[in-house]
Amino acid sequence: MAEASGTARDPEAVSRFVEHFAAQLVEAGLARMPARVFAALLASDAGVLTSAELVEQLKISPAAVSGAVRYLSQVHMVSREREPGSRRERYRVHGDQWYEALTNREAIIKRWEDALREGVTSLGAHTPAGRRLEETLAFFEFVEKEVETMMDRWRAHREKRFGGG
Repeated sequence: MAEASGTARDPEAVSRFVEHFAAQLVEAGLARMPARVFAALLASDAGVLTSAELVEQLKISPAAVSGAVRYLSQVHMVSREREPGSRRERYRVHGDQWYEALTNREAIIKRWEDALREGVTSLGAHTPAGRRLEETLAFFEFVEKEVETMMDRWRAHREKRFGGG
């Protein structure tokens, strides 16, 4: 397998990395097919593969690719784009995929906070359940602030280490 950069690559080494990293993602809670597709995209020099390339590399069905990409797109870990001059789609992983995924989680945390506030009001702040919800809310508020601060530090660190973009 030769990547777009022209660098020869050992397909077995690439496959081992993809399966190993995918296993780590599965252990962290990502479903198996999205984990494998994401790892394959991440291991691609161009960060872009078509469905046919993913089918061939991962030995999976086009339907499995489609489902995995649908999920990965929803959580902002990959994007879909048209191949120039073609109707074929290709899938891209971006350098800021972790930032995007975490930012997306931030929006979810805000919705959880709203639901928890409503729960505290509904159950009563002085009931055992209300106190438990209030502590959970305080945890998510803390996490939200820490993630915001951490992402600011990450942007500065990334700029210093890798330059713009």
